[in-house]
Amino acid sequence: MKALVQVGLKKTVLDPQGKTIQAALAKMGFPGIADLRQAKLFELTLHDGGDPAAIRAQVERAAREVLTNPVIEEYSIRWED
Repeated sequence: MKALVQVGLKKTVLDPQGKTIQAALAKMGFPGIADLRQAKLFELTLHDGGDPAAIRAQVERAAREVLTNPVIEEYSIRWED
């Protein structure tokens, strides 16, 4: 089982790296991109077995307490079997 944790800046926080990439893409001939925000992706491979609810809770806690800065970032988790 894998958990994919995507971490990005909250919508209310400016993303200068995203704006720089968007501007570079426009100069390279990709003018149709209205907005671009960069994010990080963490791929967690989990041990098989164990209580699925406990595993999900553990990943949720890791995302909330370790992988993100809750003041400026938000996260989402996608699960793969």
